[in-house]
Amino acid sequence: MGKNWAKGRTAATDPRIARSAAAHRGLRYTRHISTERDRRLRGGRRTLALQWSETMAYIVGLMATDGCLWSDGRHLSFDSNDRQLVETFLAGLGRPNRYRTVKTRNGHDHFQAVFGDVEFYRWLVPIGLTPRKSLSIGALDVPTRLLVPLARGLFDGDGHLSNFVHAPTRASAPKYLYERLWLYFNSGSRAHLEWLRAQLKDVAGLESYLEVQKARPDKNEFYRLKLGNHASRRLLAMFYADPSAPRLERKWRVWDEYRRRHPDA
Repeated sequence: MGKNWAKGRTAATDPRIARSAAAHRGLRYTRHISTERDRRLRGGRRTLALQWSETMAYIVGLMATDGCLWSDGRHLSFDSNDRQLVETFLAGLGRPNRYRTVKTRNGHDHFQAVFGDVEFYRWLVPIGLTPRKSLSIGALDVPTRLLVPLARGLFDGDGHLSNFVHAPTRASAPKYLYERLWLYFNSGSRAHLEWLRAQLKDVAGLESYLEVQKARPDKNEFYRLKLGNHASRRLLAMFYADPSAPRLERKWRVWDEYRRRHPDA
């Protein structure tokens, strides 16, 4: 039966039309006027193509840190204490800006986006992302040309930036002050940071140092990859060379304020 079978027919001339009319008699219908926001929230499909690009490399970096692949082979989630980072993640994927807010034990807001995307899930697995990856993640199969946006995603997800002024020669020159800018990548997996350390050296010529924080009772060892002043400045300049590239604003502001104070850095 074709889709236009009822064209030109009425309840008086076709019993099928009469039965349909009887079944719907007495029901009330409300017309919903769809706004752009309604369409955006109802839609749930990713628009970012499953191929390598600078945006995809950044997204993979975020997934490798604050993301999670559920064991059902379909669902993914992204968690952060930064609302802006969750919104940036969803915007990069081209998904609706939909996430939930939960309260932490100390009363702070925590944000989580959960969605199903089998194709994206399967695309991530060969790269090196797996369920329960926090302690087991290792190398990521990313094109060399996209290491910088990937590292920016790793930094925005689980890295931090330390910026402070101290007196390194307090005894001999107590008035001499020096401003430090140290960039860190954090992970529960030593193998992952060792891979990143090698990549930063081979691709960008940046030296770094792997620090180990010994395990406390009921805790695992924790690792930090530290870049000194010179390497941190070089990497941050590469991170933010394109002002339109996705980023976590609060970390970028630390660099931007430092750069304004040291225009020749």
